[in-house]
Amino acid sequence: KGVKNYLIYYSFFGSILTIGGMLGAIFSGKIADFIGRKGAMGVSEIFCIFGWLAIVFSKDVWWLDLGRFLVGCGIGVLSYVVPVYISEITPKNVRGAFTSLSELMIGCGKALTFLIGSLVHWRTVALIAIIPCLVHLLGLFFIPESPRWLAKCGRLKEFEAMLQILRGENADISQEAADIIEYIENLRWISEDGVLHLFQGKYAYSVMVAVGLMAFQEFGGLNGFSFYTSSIFELAVIIPLQILMTTLGVLLIDKCGRRPLLMISTAGTCLGCVLTGFSFFLQDLHIGKEVIPILVLIGVLVYLGSFELGMGGIPWIIMSEIFPINIKSSAGSLVTLVNWMCSWVVSYAFNYLFEWSSAGTFFIFAVICGMGIIFINKLIPETKGRTLEEIQASFTHIQQ
Repeated sequence: KGVKNYLIYYSFFGSILTIGGMLGAIFSGKIADFIGRKGAMGVSEIFCIFGWLAIVFSKDVWWLDLGRFLVGCGIGVLSYVVPVYISEITPKNVRGAFTSLSELMIGCGKALTFLIGSLVHWRTVALIAIIPCLVHLLGLFFIPESPRWLAKCGRLKEFEAMLQILRGENADISQEAADIIEYIENLRWISEDGVLHLFQGKYAYSVMVAVGLMAFQEFGGLNGFSFYTSSIFELAVIIPLQILMTTLGVLLIDKCGRRPLLMISTAGTCLGCVLTGFSFFLQDLHIGKEVIPILVLIGVLVYLGSFELGMGGIPWIIMSEIFPINIKSSAGSLVTLVNWMCSWVVSYAFNYLFEWSSAGTFFIFAVICGMGIIFINKLIPETKGRTLEEIQASFTHIQQ
């Protein structure tokens, strides 16, 4: 009974962050549409600051749960608005690299947090975590708002001014500005933003692609591997590998494209799951004791390295590219919610699955990754080197 209660609480504590992420995801699109991309990032950081403060001054476990929940709410908003903001302000030839760069920064943040966490008390770690939140909050006063959001709101003078700042003082923005305004004006005659509009035929392909990628990203087992490796491996070995592979992805995404990296990444995660599952299968049979630790290590490293190469960040890039601005709010919220819901399911269920069958758990992840390869091969188009308006027109058949 004590072990069962421990599993229930541990699963709840481990997944409370994702519950907050789901709540943040539900409102992320509306917040970003109502007060702008900068405003949404500001709101998210306020949630994170209060969450970390609750952890710093916690007196019992419920304060820790509340803190993780509030941090999750903030991250839920950030996970939507950051890739959308980056995709809306960057030129088409470097959009993928700049959006992937945010994933690299996340990896570096994990590495820094691990280093600090190994040296100081956990309350001190939570206190230090407030610093980047404050830096980001203050930095929002010095960055431009998304020109596409300004154009959608009819603030055309500010739109042109922000676009000029982003492209450079001497850059000719006339054609790009005209294309953006023309596309947004065409959208005004089609539909307004709303959840029900997402189920219209012309948006079905976009929704299916984005939701499918998010589902395969999470159900492929990332949280399972994260929980497992945190208990048996030194993260000091794994995190540098993740940073290296994410950096490689940043360098390759606008040269090789989204689709090839996704295919390679998903195939690698499938292989990593098979190797890890097979090692536990050997363990259950009590054979190959000398080989099992090496096989597990290789499987985990192959999985995590492959994940960071493509599946870690590219689904967020594609999500930020394929939805027209008139439905981006509702679509982004839906897709982000699906991501956090899938993450919660894996976070909550992993301990029970692992107790049921360690080998079976990773074989299930392998099957899902294999299905992801088929999904990407059949349904995911290439989006590199195209403007957002061109991509969205091809997905929804709306005239640019």
